[in-house]
Amino acid sequence: MLFSACASSSESQEQTTLNVYAASSLATPFAYAALAYEKNHPGVKVQFNLGASSDLARFVQEGAPADVFASADVANMDKVESQDLLDSASVIFATNYLEIIVEKGNPLGISSLEDLSNPDLIFVTTNPDVPIGKYTAEVLKKAGVSITPDSFESNVKGIMLKVASGEADAGIVYHSEVIAADDQVEGVEIPTKFNIVAKYPIGIIKNTAHKKQAQEFVDFLLSPKGQALLTQYGFKTS
Repeated sequence: MLFSACASSSESQEQTTLNVYAASSLATPFAYAALAYEKNHPGVKVQFNLGASSDLARFVQEGAPADVFASADVANMDKVESQDLLDSASVIFATNYLEIIVEKGNPLGISSLEDLSNPDLIFVTTNPDVPIGKYTAEVLKKAGVSITPDSFESNVKGIMLKVASGEADAGIVYHSEVIAADDQVEGVEIPTKFNIVAKYPIGIIKNTAHKKQAQEFVDFLLSPKGQALLTQYGFKTS
């Protein structure tokens, strides 16, 4: 999914477009981060390519025109970093944890991971190469719960939309996704002993033509204002 932050009507004809490839779970805070960044950098427009980190890593490896890559896991960033495609080492800028996601009002009364094993319940996730699918498998294994998913979505947003629309009864998503859903769904807590810490690394692509602007965008996310924005939308920061 491609979108860009709203640009000023007085934008320069020689505007720079900063292409940020980011995990779909970052959509909401990054949209607001882009608005704040553009306000202080009137000659720059931030454009996002949002999707599963595994897909984005592959795009970068294939030479897609990315300036910045933000992943929902370290493994997919490592794929890019191991091929010497980053200008410098990636940095962790946020973390996340998981929750069960259910329809608003929780009509089925789902209260635990064990409840998800009900064969009559429609449970959706992603393939395990996508971070949320991998994390979900880890959580269920820790809890000793076995589930056969009814469908595999392309990314975490797909899980949320299936549950919000009533096409699925439950899934497991990031806590931040429940916040971003803005009351379209409800979250059910997963105990800490079964949960995971999802680390979000960000890096600047080595062949970017906009290294200065890319660094300034990363610096904004690491700044107190950027970190507060991430916290507001359900992420944890250092």
